[in-house]
Amino acid sequence: MKAAEVHGLEDAGLVEFVGESRREVFNLRFQHSIGQLENTARLGLAKRDLARALTVARERKIDVERELRRQRDAQ
Repeated sequence: MKAAEVHGLEDAGLVEFVGESRREVFNLRFQHSIGQLENTARLGLAKRDLARALTVARERKIDVERELRRQRDAQ
């Protein structure tokens, strides 16, 4: 996802994107460790997307951890 797209997300969408990105990075790292990841460049792209989203959240002063916990507890 490009920086402009991340900046265009609303706060709730940004928190959701961070959660999805973390799951994706975890899954890609797991696949890489067991030798099933064919496109290793995807891992770097996923990490960069996560970092970009966390940076925007920090700029907006959003506590992503608290919001993700709140969403998880609500379910």
